[in-house]
Amino acid sequence: MSQPILVGRSSSHFTRIARLFALELDVPHTFRPVFDLKSLDVADYAGNPALKIPVYVDENGPLFGTENICRELARRSGKEAVVVQRGDVSHRVVANAEELTLNVLTTEVSVVTARLNDPERPPLPKLFPSIEKSLDYLDANLDAALAALPEGRKLSFLEASLFCVLEHLPFRQVLDVSPWKRLDAFRQLFGERESAKATVYRFDTA
Repeated sequence: MSQPILVGRSSSHFTRIARLFALELDVPHTFRPVFDLKSLDVADYAGNPALKIPVYVDENGPLFGTENICRELARRSGKEAVVVQRGDVSHRVVANAEELTLNVLTTEVSVVTARLNDPERPPLPKLFPSIEKSLDYLDANLDAALAALPEGRKLSFLEASLFCVLEHLPFRQVLDVSPWKRLDAFRQLFGERESAKATVYRFDTA
């Protein structure tokens, strides 16, 4: 293997988080898209039996899951000291912000999946309030959460994942995030990074 492979989709927010980490931390890799998420072939998902992305494949084999991949990328880069992973900061506002960001990430997947399976049937009534109320909290507490992160960091899982979901909600036409002013300003500022510009959402075509 000449260099590790990151298997995922350019339209996936979980994949984009991992790609941001790889680019921000200067970890060489090749990106391999999964073109058909309806596939039931484990090989298409680099051996992940859950049939999910992203998957990171290196000389040690496949590694499943965004958080695992981000930790491995930080380790491989040798820059762990300037990376803040989920759970590294004990401050309650950071922990809550991380949890609610992941809630929005996963709940949005449920909304998108429901639409794909039955476009005429509205998603479960709890899904949108869950997203919107989570964004309310994140908007109100964003400044405090960012202030509680260590100074001198190059990247944090909270910032990367929050940016990715804020970009993904309008990309998948789930929700306009502009009413949440602090979050939208954060999204625009983070979007100026070269890593963000290099990973703009799009649908992969074979």
